[in-house]
Amino acid sequence: QVQLVESGGGLVQAGGSLRLSCAASGRTFSNYAMGWFRQAPGKEREFVAAIKRSGISTSYADSVKGRFTISRDNAKNTVYLQMNSLKPEDTAVYYCAASNTVLGLPPTEPELFASWGQGTQVTVSS
Repeated sequence: QVQLVESGGGLVQAGGSLRLSCAASGRTFSNYAMGWFRQAPGKEREFVAAIKRSGISTSYADSVKGRFTISRDNAKNTVYLQMNSLKPEDTAVYYCAASNTVLGLPPTEPELFASWGQGTQVTVSS
């Protein structure tokens, strides 16, 4: 298992930006596809974005497409989520996750991710 630690969450006004980071340790980071998920109070955990091992291919939820960007730096064992034009409905706990499933596209289903971080709170005020 790879260990994951998120950071970068906080309180921001609508229209603002945040960048989340997720530092990995314990295993070879470049062997894992990485994903970001979020969970708002009273709602199920939902997919946000994912990136393949090489960083070439990415996937996004329709709700964040064009506003969020996932990237990774395999030399630093870190995956990022740049969030722009934030909306109050983006408020949630954000989790990063690692998957060693090899697919044609980045994995998007939570059950394909074996390792999860503890989460970081993002709150967007209106």
